[in-house]
Amino acid sequence: QVQLVESGGGLVQAGGSLRLSCAASGGTSRTYYMGWFRQAPGREREFLAEIDWRGLTKRADSVKDRFYISRDNAKNTVYLQMNSLKVEDTAVYYCAARRVSTPEYEYWGQGTQVTVSS
Repeated sequence: QVQLVESGGGLVQAGGSLRLSCAASGGTSRTYYMGWFRQAPGREREFLAEIDWRGLTKRADSVKDRFYISRDNAKNTVYLQMNSLKVEDTAVYYCAARRVSTPEYEYWGQGTQVTVSS
């Protein structure tokens, strides 16, 4: 069982930056795919980015020029660097993990709120 705890959300002005962190514990989380998702009110959950244990990344086209995912395997922590934030980036951001053999994300954090003001 993998436990995930996000941090780093908050209120930021449009054009600003935030870095979200996700601390993982339990299981063999170091070899898991780690991903970031977000969900805005009234909208479906949206994939943002994922990273594997080797550091290979994939990002959604909608954010790939502004959001960057990274991980520190020694700290069992994955990060999401968000730059040039827009009001429409306001959402609850979730960290998730999945095993290599599993296409769907299995473990989820509680989420952290990001609010971008104009």
